[in-house]
Amino acid sequence: MSSKKVAIIGTVGLPACYGGFETLTAYLVKHLSQEHDFTVYCTNKRYPKAQRQSHCDGARLVFLPFDANGIQSILYDCFSILHALFYADVLLVLGVSGGIMLPFVKLFTNKRIIVSIDGIEWRRAKWNFLARWYLRLAEALAVRFSHADISDNDAIQDYTAQTYSTRSRVVEYGGDHAARQPITQEHKIRYPFLCHPYAFKVCRIEPENNVPMILAAFAELPEYPLVLVGNWNNSEFGRAMKARYGTYPNLHLLDPIYDQNELNVLRGNCFVYVHGHSAGGTNPSLVEAMSLGLPVLAFGVSFNKATTEHKALFFSTQEDIKATIKSTAFAQWQRQGATMQAIARRRYTWDVVARKYNYLIHSVCTATEKGGLQPRLSQFSQEVLLQNQLGHYQALNMFYEHEA
Repeated sequence: MSSKKVAIIGTVGLPACYGGFETLTAYLVKHLSQEHDFTVYCTNKRYPKAQRQSHCDGARLVFLPFDANGIQSILYDCFSILHALFYADVLLVLGVSGGIMLPFVKLFTNKRIIVSIDGIEWRRAKWNFLARWYLRLAEALAVRFSHADISDNDAIQDYTAQTYSTRSRVVEYGGDHAARQPITQEHKIRYPFLCHPYAFKVCRIEPENNVPMILAAFAELPEYPLVLVGNWNNSEFGRAMKARYGTYPNLHLLDPIYDQNELNVLRGNCFVYVHGHSAGGTNPSLVEAMSLGLPVLAFGVSFNKATTEHKALFFSTQEDIKATIKSTAFAQWQRQGATMQAIARRRYTWDVVARKYNYLIHSVCTATEKGGLQPRLSQFSQEVLLQNQLGHYQALNMFYEHEA
């Protein structure tokens, strides 16, 4: 198969130092740079001029003067798409901020479009009404006018099927870059809680990640330490949470840790990983925890259940957290951690993810149109189906109609 010129649009950029899309981009480039000619768009807001590179792991880097997040992400993605039209065969768009551009790209050019919708962004509690309206419109346009749309979770695939009658491709994230690190004496001095069992969580400090519920639960469990790493000072909500719970001796509220090895020391040695995300899809921090073999106590929404194949322990309330922490034996945590790691090794490796993206890149260049959900038998009337002893196909459940 011939190589393609692929533009990756919608990330903060490379080298990866921010979040899930950036890590995905880094590993796609590492695994597929011999297969394709990559260009990655980057924001100069996060990379000082002295740190900007022309290439990274074989990918060309293009810097634009807009922020990749917030309201500026619309301009960032739109200008990236316009620039990519001059050279790229395939536009790999991560996120839907630039979705309003895609109808024009598809109708007036021969460029191929792959979109990862990044969970159900418009449902996130942090957005106001106008932002939610725009994100929902952009999502609809991105799904309709792409040649392939990607869901990072089975539950997101169900959502796009029900909402847009399209068969989204499920491609999750890898987590095998996370590796356990030993606890050194220096670590014990810096983080005294490492000397005793503790629970761990890392996330953005936002309401949708159930930070208040988790902190309130552990505040009432003084014998169980909780370490929570997050961007406390980036919002009024975060500062309020830190002010309210920062004085509890068993709650260790740490600022963001960008050194991967140091982060792996802290999370890799906990007795349980607490995952409170209530929105999104396959969350990178969750698959990283699973790859480390950590037991998981997760908020009981469909996304988290799909990611863990319903084999994690789940909570819905503050009381659920308290009851589970107090009643679960250490041996049970260990068995569950082994189960999580087995799932991760089967599903959440970057080699698997890269091969799926490589297949998609080639397939969109040969396919004419994106297929819908209607089964071929639906073209026949009920009478014809009955005559051919196929009447039972009238009552088939599609993949998105299964029980949660």
